[in-house]
Amino acid sequence: MIKKISTYLFFLLFVSSVGAKNQDLPIIDYSSITHPEIGTGGMVVSQRKVASEVGAKILREGGNAVDAAVATALALAVVLPRAGNLGGGGFMLIYSEELKKTVAIDYREMAPLQASRDMFLDSNGNYDRKKAQFSLLSAGVPGTVAGLHYALKKYGTLSWEVVIDPAITLAEDGFVVPHDLSSVLSNYRNRLTANAATARTYYKRNKVPYEAGEIIKLPDLAWSLKELKKQGPAAFYKGKIAEKIVAEMERNGGLITSEDLANYKVKERVPVKGIYKGYEIVSMPPSSSGGVHLIQMLNMLEPFSLKEMGFGSAQSIHLMSEVMKRAYADRSRYLGDTDFVSVPLIGLTNKEYAKALLKEISLTEVTSSEDISNGNPLPYESPDTTHFSVMDGKGNVVANTYTLNFSYGSGIVIPGTGILMNNEMDDFSSKKGVPNAYGLVGFEANEIKAQKRPLSSMTPTIVFKNQKPYLVLGSPGGSRIITTVLQVVINVLEHDMNIKQAVISPRIHHQWLPDVLLMEEGFSSDTIDLLKEKGHTIRPSRTMGSVQAIISKDNYLYGAADPRRPEAGAVVVSP
Repeated sequence: MIKKISTYLFFLLFVSSVGAKNQDLPIIDYSSITHPEIGTGGMVVSQRKVASEVGAKILREGGNAVDAAVATALALAVVLPRAGNLGGGGFMLIYSEELKKTVAIDYREMAPLQASRDMFLDSNGNYDRKKAQFSLLSAGVPGTVAGLHYALKKYGTLSWEVVIDPAITLAEDGFVVPHDLSSVLSNYRNRLTANAATARTYYKRNKVPYEAGEIIKLPDLAWSLKELKKQGPAAFYKGKIAEKIVAEMERNGGLITSEDLANYKVKERVPVKGIYKGYEIVSMPPSSSGGVHLIQMLNMLEPFSLKEMGFGSAQSIHLMSEVMKRAYADRSRYLGDTDFVSVPLIGLTNKEYAKALLKEISLTEVTSSEDISNGNPLPYESPDTTHFSVMDGKGNVVANTYTLNFSYGSGIVIPGTGILMNNEMDDFSSKKGVPNAYGLVGFEANEIKAQKRPLSSMTPTIVFKNQKPYLVLGSPGGSRIITTVLQVVINVLEHDMNIKQAVISPRIHHQWLPDVLLMEEGFSSDTIDLLKEKGHTIRPSRTMGSVQAIISKDNYLYGAADPRRPEAGAVVVSP
């Protein structure tokens, strides 16, 4: 028996060794307890496997990564209603192998023309949470439809009619309700059934939630998708869907007008870029804060060997926490929509500025957030969301993160459309120094102005190695998105984890204010005790984020869907 076991172990080690050395074979480490999905012809990783399958089918039929991304996004609008959307907005990062460049598409929501700085303050000047989060007043002008169509027409190869068809089928014929959707609809029942149209759309008679295994059909959403198939974005911004949106706004105190919808514009922006130990980091610029502060934190971490410190050690967690605090302090002061405010992007992402911030960090003691204000980057100038990642067989890459803000946004469906409206206006700074729903504090740079885009933490990111896409990733998670993406990047580049291990490993988060270090389950009690000795105030946290990631290595793609969210899946495309 012992001889058989020894022979088997030798076989596993031999296969692992051969796989690691022979570039004609995928790298499979049989000593690891985590294993990513592996493919060569392309891959789609999203928070709903059924949507990943839609995107993968598009790739099999000859579409490129952008075609697959748009089809996946439209499918998620049906099968992941708490985050996938037509009534929200987001960010898409595209690497085109043909053009040899990366572009950033900003389809974030815009404040309506009637929006004003103090619109969420009551008669006493206090922040009114209900107005800011659970009313039509909280809705920004949606950008998803315009953004997806823009990306497809400029960088895709298939027609809008082709990529929207799978979403129409899912909405019209229905799909099997997974346990996750059934559970969420049950937990959110009071909030979602407070709106009659939402109750009719997502619940059975008498506001009874659907059970797992049942089929849910969304006929109103199917109607909207068919209108979009016939007329493209015009249906949403000028046609019948627009009419229904405006009518509901007028009935229930929203600000979005026909003029607001007609005036919506997608912005194609230049990505922010940085270098970390030879890897090029390319991410989303403002109106997202994600890319700027991802690069800022990597700059501060670059002088250290986190690998030598060890994953999950008190030393590495302490350092990352101190770095996170300083980045989030700068976020609160400087970040906003660059169409309205001047953001010191070059200074914030400058390595010399990172060195200046590091001088304030002690490796043995905590710096209280009260003693940390924003830094001064100017001399160096020379917040349910969902993410999916796509790579095709030709080297094209898409990282897309989009959202309604809260789970199900404001919880309000526009009657007759099946479309949930976002509550993104709460992502503005409604009152100087007052935290929003994610505890993020903002100042003038992110105050409300008409046609301005609220600041976001979404961080779709592509990491390049030897000028080729190596790692694509992103995550939901509100204010925790940036630190979640940071840690997965560090897990891969510093700790040499395979992508599955990098995604499932436990995470931490610190956002300056409140002054607490959040830690997922999975860190040792000894580590926690050592952190407390350094002065950290620690709180256990629910799971952070849901990273969907792909690595391209030696002609193979390795994908991982984060198990923190049920029903996520990586789908492989064979050549």
